[in-house]
Amino acid sequence: MATYNKRGYKAPKPKDVLDNENDLEEVTNSGESTTEEVFNTLDATASRTEEWVAKNQKLILGIVGAIALVTIGYLAYNKFVVEPKAEAGLNDIYQAQAFFNEALSNTQNPDSLFNLALKGGEGKLGLLNLADQYSGSAAGNLANYYAGMSYMHLKDFKNAEKFLLAYKSDDMVTNALALGALGDAYSELNKVDAAIEYYKKAADANENDFTTPKFLMKAAQLAYLNNKKAEANAIFKTIKEKYETSREAQNIDALIEMTE
Repeated sequence: MATYNKRGYKAPKPKDVLDNENDLEEVTNSGESTTEEVFNTLDATASRTEEWVAKNQKLILGIVGAIALVTIGYLAYNKFVVEPKAEAGLNDIYQAQAFFNEALSNTQNPDSLFNLALKGGEGKLGLLNLADQYSGSAAGNLANYYAGMSYMHLKDFKNAEKFLLAYKSDDMVTNALALGALGDAYSELNKVDAAIEYYKKAADANENDFTTPKFLMKAAQLAYLNNKKAEANAIFKTIKEKYETSREAQNIDALIEMTE
């Protein structure tokens, strides 16, 4: 019976088969060799690491212990020093706040009450001592705010600047008021650029239809009075565009025309 080769089929020569087998063996042997080298390297590295850990065990334990002691010390400091100090500060500042609030409502002799708030009275610390004694705490920060505002009412603008700059808060209301008061202080000190800057900061700190146009108007008026017409014009236009229902926007067209 006749046998036919398929078209295109070519039987391999014995040498070709041998070469292919030799190549496969080389690849296999090479792969085994490479893998073995990798594992040997990893084993060697692991051994060296274990040796280093064993040799430096005391050092490692010392570092871990030091970290633990620092963490425990920090927690203890907060628990037994910071928290009680903060609570004591808030209790101590109560009387100074009372003097301050009384001064605001007293139209006859507010200055004496502002001075009591600053320097203390009725056996209680004043805002100046509170700001120093409780520095870094919520009470000390609040004392900075009230001290700065007290000095503003007493027209001591340098001290007002000092304490208001020290006040830092996330409270939008008091933060905006402090920034606005800084604008007033700089205006009184004839630091025009700084005053305009802080009026703008106050306007942005607590954006609303009441205080924002008020601070913007102060910035614009101060700019106009100091020959900064372009800046004043831009601020007047902002009041018209964003706060058209505010009291400051009532005659805003005339102010815009005046600064064109």
